Amino acid sequence: MAAHSVLAEVEPIAMDSVLIIEDSRSMQRAIQRLFAAESFQVRLASDGLAALESFRQETPTAVILDLKLPGMPGRDLCREFKAMAPSVPIVIVSANSDVDDKVLLLELGADDYVTKPFSPKELLARVRRAIRRVQQQVAVAEGQESKRMRFADVVVDFDSMEVVRAGTKVQVTAQEFRTLKYFLEHPGRVISREELLNEVWGYTNYPSTRTVDNHVLRLRQKLEADPGEPKYFLTLHGAGYRFVPKGAE
Repeated sequence: MAAHSVLAEVEPIAMDSVLIIEDSRSMQRAIQRLFAAESFQVRLASDGLAALESFRQETPTAVILDLKLPGMPGRDLCREFKAMAPSVPIVIVSANSDVDDKVLLLELGADDYVTKPFSPKELLARVRRAIRRVQQQVAVAEGQESKRMRFADVVVDFDSMEVVRAGTKVQVTAQEFRTLKYFLEHPGRVISREELLNEVWGYTNYPSTRTVDNHVLRLRQKLEADPGEPKYFLTLHGAGYRFVPKGAE
């Protein structure tokens, strides 16, 4: 009886959960078996609307998202998920290997992209890497006091992910905030586009750096007095970017 009493008081270990959004039944079952065998709690959705409802009911640890879905396109789902829970990693699975689609999805907030056909071990490794990256970020945030940084009339709160300019809150996406945070943490240093892709997006070998340029452009539009003549987010042609907190005259 004593042994039974002790066991009854032990709380179950929380399992990572993955929401698999895939309209191909065979592919759905294959991915389900893969993650169930690795002790993930697996939830399935075959169309966009069902996936959105499932996500709203219970936020998963990670999402595996096919692009071409009935009911609601994968791109729109990605945008909705990131608006509701920016820290939940999304790994795209698609037969489309077009570079422009990859860039677009990263701008919407996707964390990784796997092209069909793919190795099951590769998909599992990418999802685990995305989850680990988020958990590390949360651990760092929980282990430090509220941290704010200021430049010009802009105040950036790292904990709440809020940006305020001249007393007015500025709407930024999660990826724009991560890009801004990296600039603020490395003032005055020349940062290449490849470094930003590696450190902010998590890519060591990516075919296009246009997504970085687009994010820097949007930061200038939101935070510079004259985006066409930036004072804080400077371009160094052939080298990358440099953030100058006090502004370049």
